[in-house]
This record gives sequence, structure tokens and C-alpha cells, in this order.
Amino acid sequence: MNIKFRLILMNFMQFFIWGAWLLTIGAYWFQNKHWSGAQFGAIFSTMGISAIFMPALTGIIADRFINAEKLYGILHILGAATLFCIPLVTNPATFFWVILLNMVFYMPTLSLSITVAYSALKRDNIDVVKFYPPIRIWGTIGFIVALWVVSLTHNETSANQFYIASSFSLLLGLYAFSLPKCPPLLDKKSSRSVVDSLGLNAFTLFKTPKFAIFFAFSLLLGAALQLTNAYGDTYIQDFKNIAMYKDSIGVKYPAIIMSISQFSETFFIITIPFFLRRFGIKYVMLFSMIAWVLRFGLFAFGNPADGLWMIVLSCIVYGMAFDFFNISGSLFVETQTSPEIRGSAQGLFMMMVNGFGAFFGSILSGIIIDKFFTLADHSKNWHGIWLTFAGYALVIAIIFPFVFRYNDNPALKKAIINS
Repeated sequence: MNIKFRLILMNFMQFFIWGAWLLTIGAYWFQNKHWSGAQFGAIFSTMGISAIFMPALTGIIADRFINAEKLYGILHILGAATLFCIPLVTNPATFFWVILLNMVFYMPTLSLSITVAYSALKRDNIDVVKFYPPIRIWGTIGFIVALWVVSLTHNETSANQFYIASSFSLLLGLYAFSLPKCPPLLDKKSSRSVVDSLGLNAFTLFKTPKFAIFFAFSLLLGAALQLTNAYGDTYIQDFKNIAMYKDSIGVKYPAIIMSISQFSETFFIITIPFFLRRFGIKYVMLFSMIAWVLRFGLFAFGNPADGLWMIVLSCIVYGMAFDFFNISGSLFVETQTSPEIRGSAQGLFMMMVNGFGAFFGSILSGIIIDKFFTLADHSKNWHGIWLTFAGYALVIAIIFPFVFRYNDNPALKKAIINS
């Protein structure tokens, strides 16, 4: 079977698993469990907790002890078991630990899937830079398909979403053992230090003001990403409690509406070279922050009927908000760090966004929503919630250009122009 197709299938299932429950777990939580928003914030923080240490740990294991594709398969099989157990949980404390265990198994597979793909492509002398992005886009397609499957089968508030995800996780885990071998590249007794293996040498970048500021804003933007992942679908679901909206298309299929965000991602990825050529890395980052203001602000004033266009536009804007900072941020790291710590620096960037940012964003948003925006009948003041989040993003956008002093690398601009 063609290796590109096999890697496309791997990426499709990798993100189908996530898409089956990530955006709809809030609806399941609030409409079935009736536990608190602060407890839900803790649930969503598990992604950040696991992203802080698990990718580095499994990276060491794959580098020294076991084939990456085998470790990838084992983690997905274990993830399938935890996903299957989630509907059986009857208290929030146990729910937290089961979700955390699932994230401990799932988050490392994001980086391991890249390791497996790069290894397989290089073995067949296939240009990774040219051919991997079109393969990876099928991951986004898998995420979208999962959202549509869950929505069209009316499982957004049902435990079935976890059974669907569990089935695909088991299937991918078994499939992984048929993937091309990706053996450890380091000897078990390699003299490479633990500090190097864990990527801790990249923390020296915090001594440089521009990097300290960059990583601080990476954390703040990572928090914003968790706000929309955690509460977007739940926000639309809640409109069904209002008589004039309960039969609207948006309320019937909120996950499909939210999937517009993923379609938007694929579009804005294509536009990034133009924006980088025209404005440079710093302002592309700033555009991302402004897009987050619009993302939350449009949610604040939208509704599933005559205001559906605002929700749809918010989903379209999400593509810019998500892609522009992540891509331009990784380019900033790539062009401003020395080769010997470049990989570690990229890992640190992801740790700040998906680790610490996700953790603090999830915890604090849950507490704030519980304390200030949850009414006596347990309903949510969504208008106030989204305006607060929009204000948060606006403050970040206003401060950023004044404190982040950076001039674009001329070599990078030339490379982009010639691409």
C-alpha cells in the first residue's frame, strides 16, 4: 500500500479520535452530570497537564528503548480503554483522573505521529517539507468528519461520543503495528544528558527579553484556545432552553456549526505566506490576537437564528486566530534560535501553548464562570462570559506590539518571497 495513503489514514484517525469528543464533552458534562464549571475547568486542564511532561518522556522512550510506531500503537490501545470507561464514571473526582489518564496516553501520540511520518517518508526518499503538509491536512479533515458524525447522529450530549472515539483509538492502535518500523536512534547508554533529552536546555532562552516576552504571550494565547474549545459547543447547545431558538439549525447541529472553525484553519494556512511577506512575523502574531477578540466578541452577540451569521463569522475568524500565532510563532523560534537547541525550543513553544497555557486557561476560566457568570438556576450568562474573554484578548493585543520588540529576519523574508 502507498506510504502516503497509509500516513493519511493514520492522521485521519489520529484527529478523528479527538474530534469525536473534544468540543462536545462540555455539552455532555453540563447536560448530563450537572457538576460545576470549576470542576469542568479542571477536566479540561488535563490536556495541559499531560502536554507539559508526557511528550518529552515518551520522546526519550522512543529515542532509546522502543520503536516509535509500537509505542504509538500501545498508547492508542490504552487510550481506547480509558475512553470506554468515561461513561461509567459517577463522580467528578474520578472523572478528572480518568480524563487525565486518557490525556496522558493521547497527547504524546501527537508528536509520535509526526516522528513516525517523518521517518517513513525519509526512508522512501520523499521530501518531507513538500509532502507532509498535504498528508497532515487529513488530520483536520478527520477532526471535522468526527464532529459531523457525532452531530448528525445526535450524540453531542450522549456517552456514545466516547464509545465512537474509543473504537477509532483501538483501530488506530492495532493499525499502528503495521506502519513502517521506526527504531530508536540512540543507544540505551548514550551519553546524551537528561537535560538535553527533556529539552530543558531551551529554558536558557528565558534570559533573553524577546524570548521571555514571546513565551509569556504564547502562554496567554494558549489559554484563549482552551476557552473556545471548552465552551463553544456548550454555548450553542444552551440556546435550546430558549423557546424561540430551540428548533433552529444551529441548536440542532452545533458541532457542525463549530466544524466551520476547522474548515477555516485549512484556508488560513494557505494565506500565511502572503501575510508573512506583506506584514512580517510580529504583525501576523498581532492579527491573531485581534482575531481572538473578534472570535469571542461575535459569540457574545450571536444567536442560532437571525444572529447565526455572527457565530459562523466567529468560526471563520478562528482559523486566523489559531493558525497565525502557531505558524508565525514556530517560524520565530526557527529563525531566532541556534541549531543545537532549535528542536528543544520548538518543544518549549508547544509546552507554553498546549501545556501551561491550556492548564491555566482551563482552571481559571472554570472558576471565573462559576463565580461571576453562573446564575441561580445554573444557567450561564454567555453574553458576559464571551465579552470578558474578548476583553482579555483585547488587552493582550494592545500590550503586545509595545513590549515585543522584534524586526523580521531578512533571510526569512527572502525565503518566503521565493517560496
